[in-house]
Amino acid sequence: MNKNEKFVITINREAGSGGRTVGAKLAAKLGVPYYDKVVIKGLMEKYKLSVEEIESMKGRKQDWWSEFKRVVGVGGGLVDSVIDEPDLFYAGDMFRTEVEILKGIAASESCVIAGRSGFFVFEDHPNHLSILITAPLEQRIQRIMRKQGLTEEEAKKTIEEIDIARENYINQYTGTSRYDTRNYDLVINMKGKTEDQIANMILMYLE
Repeated sequence: MNKNEKFVITINREAGSGGRTVGAKLAAKLGVPYYDKVVIKGLMEKYKLSVEEIESMKGRKQDWWSEFKRVVGVGGGLVDSVIDEPDLFYAGDMFRTEVEILKGIAASESCVIAGRSGFFVFEDHPNHLSILITAPLEQRIQRIMRKQGLTEEEAKKTIEEIDIARENYINQYTGTSRYDTRNYDLVINMKGKTEDQIANMILMYLE
């Protein structure tokens, strides 16, 4: 990937690994926007976006994402969010809308995108880096316990539910597994490392 040209970095991560925070920190270090499920889902719901509406926007404006972002004030930022809820199965048209939004983002600007089947959506993108971030189960449990104030048993159950939901989501809409390392350029284990260390490691790889 050439960071001197328009690029997209996608990060898939295990629940509780800290991968979302890594993505946000990496985006901040690169000086580009950061997008995740919260932003994309919020756009879809608040502005009633559909494939048809996006196609109409494209017809009215060549760089529709830049115009849309200007109007609604969308932007990426560093947010150390707690673990998100399990993904629910989207209806097919919602998934297609999400894909169109992601492609619009990448066509408009360099960015970092966490989750959202990014490795699949941008598999043919000419300047794309795909990353999977993992961590030992105990480290994931401890992180969720700390972030959400859960017991060890509750944290472990949360991880199991999210892992299953995310894998089902990926399998349903991409026909592959998010654990298939062939889908990624980099697979990084967070064991014993901080989010800043991993973000800096990715920066070194880009050099």
